[in-house]
Amino acid sequence: MANRMTKPEPAARPRAGNSSTTLSIAIGGLPIQFSVPDAGFREALAERYASFLIQGGGTSSIIEFEIHAVPPGRITGPENLDVRCERGMWRLGRGDFRAAFDLRERRGTLTLFPNPYSVDTLLRIVHSLLLASSGGILLHAASGIRNGSGVVFSGVSGAGKTTISRLAPPGVQLLTDEVSYLRREGSGYRVYGTPFSGELGLRGEDVSAPLAAIHLIEHGAANRREALAQPEAVRRLLRNTLFFAQEPELVSAVFATLCDIAECVPVYRLGFVPDARVWELAA
Repeated sequence: MANRMTKPEPAARPRAGNSSTTLSIAIGGLPIQFSVPDAGFREALAERYASFLIQGGGTSSIIEFEIHAVPPGRITGPENLDVRCERGMWRLGRGDFRAAFDLRERRGTLTLFPNPYSVDTLLRIVHSLLLASSGGILLHAASGIRNGSGVVFSGVSGAGKTTISRLAPPGVQLLTDEVSYLRREGSGYRVYGTPFSGELGLRGEDVSAPLAAIHLIEHGAANRREALAQPEAVRRLLRNTLFFAQEPELVSAVFATLCDIAECVPVYRLGFVPDARVWELAA
């Protein structure tokens, strides 16, 4: 959706140039650097993540990946995503890519047939791990900024995230129609734009806002909102949280964050009809 408001300005940052083989992609203010020798693939990534690029050598990256491109059929692995940690080394595998990285050493490798969707998957997993230890989550949710405040609409597939996004009135800046990025800031939480898009193909921009409310959406006979008690809010948010690891310490950290979110931020059940007036009720 086209922006139809005066947008919050992201911090001014130099753009990545074509003279370097590296790209740094910063989502939620956390930069991850990729070394991409293949110029064509580097250009495709630069276009896909244009709003989130920073100069490769201009800032300290959280982690650096070397990308190794291989021909089709050279990668073998499970059809479904496999994520595991072995003595501090994270290993990811799927039919289209393999990755290994150590968050302590801040280095990793990514082997793939050049496909931006594989990079998308890696970014989601790495950020989910980074957020687990820093008071944040990735949530299946559409989100936007209205009147300087962030509002989130979370739901399982088919709940209406795309519909809510399409109904956004003038004055709303959409951050994503698929995956929202929430992180603790001071006494509350902040919601950030992401490049992770759903049916609308909407790639957000590198902007953020204080999180005012979370709505757990479902199709209904009328627009109706009701506040949820913390235990119910946590239970429903847990179902919509993107997290790929099984390590008990990290799982406990994510659960603690969800409890904190439900205590700090109003969480509502929102039944809605496909009418733009739902935004008046929600934000």
